[in-house]
Amino acid sequence: MPDPISWEFAWPYLFSAALGGYLLGSIPFGVLLTRLFGAGDLRKIGSGNIGATNVLRTGRKDLAFLTLLLDGGKGGVAALIAAVWGPDTMLVAGFFAVLGHNFPVWLRFKGGKGVATTLGTLFVVSWPVGLIFAAVWLATAALFRISSLSALLGMAASPIAMWFVTGDLQRVEFAAALAVLAFLRHHENIRRLLRGEEPRIGSKK
Repeated sequence: MPDPISWEFAWPYLFSAALGGYLLGSIPFGVLLTRLFGAGDLRKIGSGNIGATNVLRTGRKDLAFLTLLLDGGKGGVAALIAAVWGPDTMLVAGFFAVLGHNFPVWLRFKGGKGVATTLGTLFVVSWPVGLIFAAVWLATAALFRISSLSALLGMAASPIAMWFVTGDLQRVEFAAALAVLAFLRHHENIRRLLRGEEPRIGSKK
């Protein structure tokens, strides 16, 4: 816990990083893109999720790819801007960007699961860890073609990778907190995985 003097100096920066990260992360790019290009209301399609995997269920691979880039980018940009004021503000902004995606105020706090936003944040916090996450996701997706399983394994690998890559306990805790958040957000997917009922990538739910 920071001493009172350092906390008095730091809290405005940390609060600004949290607020800015949340607002940036809460932009629902998947919903905006599908509406803009006439693909329907994403929340009424497939799983109702606002992320790239559900956008893919509209049949628009281009929009799904763009959603993936923008959702990842908002996490990365939030962390990158806040990094100007130090590593603490960077981690706070990145974490709250993921929270913003998961619980956007504009959609009555019903958002996505934060996988792409987490990935974008990890690339800024430690790009080798971001690459490891992406590699685990891609390898799992290629083998099983199940997005949620790919995400969960990538999330589980990220704190371990962060430890070996950086050795920074604060960053390891950051990656672990995001992994726990992702597992909580995927609780329904985990149940379907255990029952063998989880849909495959590209299928219509």
